[in-house]
Amino acid sequence: MKHNIKEWILATRPWSFPASAMPVLVTFAYMIHTSKLHGIPVDILNGILSIIGIVFFHAAGNVMSDYMDYKKGVDKESNRPYMPLVNKTFTPSEYMRLSTTLFIAGCIVGFAIMYRCGWPLIIAGAAGALFAATYSTFKYNALGDLVIFGSYSIIPIMGTTYAVSSTYYYPALVLALPVGLITVAILHVNNTRDADDDRKAGIHTFAMLIGEDASLKLYAAEVLAPFALLVISVILGWLPLYSIVTLLAMPQAWKCARIMLAAKEKGLASIAPLDEATAKLQSIFSILLTISLLMDTYL
Repeated sequence: MKHNIKEWILATRPWSFPASAMPVLVTFAYMIHTSKLHGIPVDILNGILSIIGIVFFHAAGNVMSDYMDYKKGVDKESNRPYMPLVNKTFTPSEYMRLSTTLFIAGCIVGFAIMYRCGWPLIIAGAAGALFAATYSTFKYNALGDLVIFGSYSIIPIMGTTYAVSSTYYYPALVLALPVGLITVAILHVNNTRDADDDRKAGIHTFAMLIGEDASLKLYAAEVLAPFALLVISVILGWLPLYSIVTLLAMPQAWKCARIMLAAKEKGLASIAPLDEATAKLQSIFSILLTISLLMDTYL
């Protein structure tokens, strides 16, 4: 079966890439800011390669997750508007090949970065690759949210600090909760929406474990709490005053929270577009935070 480039790209769910790329971008900017303050050298090329590498791994994980959901009977025609496996646009074997190819590409980029900055990067790289390859197993046992927080927040943040400075710079973990919670919210809204289908397929997600009402409230907390955490970080001096600029993303967060909370009356079908809206929030929040760090560095 032949496919054009657009079809291959759509199969990776590119709208979700901010969940992985933005934590790396923000950390990159944080390390540039730290470099100016404390004289830590920053490798610009490794920063760019880190963004490319994590997107490859994210794409591989997306494709593998869709493959596993299809094999488990989790995905149904009603779940999402574009479902290549369910709609027979792609075959399962094509998905496996695509996931494998993307995973190998991510490894190649990772080894290139490690060659430039040192072998200890393999700690973060191996952990990220392992979670990308086995995510579905964790997801089906109510651990998906925890794994996503680790693999799209803590691991890429720490990995990026080492990639650009050849040292694991732990103060950068101040970014983990504000950025990571929004990333987890992308997964959480999906699992909340798909709870009935997941239950029929015999899998267990965290959204199913805590129930619908708690899931709606948890999502609202996940998209709103990062702003409070950011203000606290500024007050404590962990982030520069310019970081307050990130509060400009609050209207998007409030909009997302209202849509989610309204699902109690309108039904879960009303939150169908909320995963993409949350990814948009991640982009806005992270880009504003990146800009604020660079503003404090160069202005």
